Amino acid sequence: MNEPHVDASSTNLDPKVAGLLCYALSFITGIIFLVIEKKSRFVKFHAMQSIIVFGILTIANIIFSKIPFIGWIGSLLIGLLYFVLWIVLMLMALQGRWFKLPFIGDFAEQQANNFK
Repeated sequence: MNEPHVDASSTNLDPKVAGLLCYALSFITGIIFLVIEKKSRFVKFHAMQSIIVFGILTIANIIFSKIPFIGWIGSLLIGLLYFVLWIVLMLMALQGRWFKLPFIGDFAEQQANNFK
């Protein structure tokens, strides 16, 4: 698989570590790294993907929590998905992979490239 180059980060961190940290506190660290990163497309991509995926899951969880019984099951499933994605996305970033989630990944890359 031919993935784009992992370019240096303006944060003085290894870009793979910075990519992992974009997911560490879900969308919160995604926002932080999107704002402070000035050079690395790799870090910006992972920051934007973190913001989008964990933002959507957080909103969905809030909505499901308002629905009796079925919402509890939905929240449980979203929590499990949240945890699995959190681990997988951090590991992929640490390996230097441009791991794109279906639908969200391409949009995140496009938005990250537009973010200055």
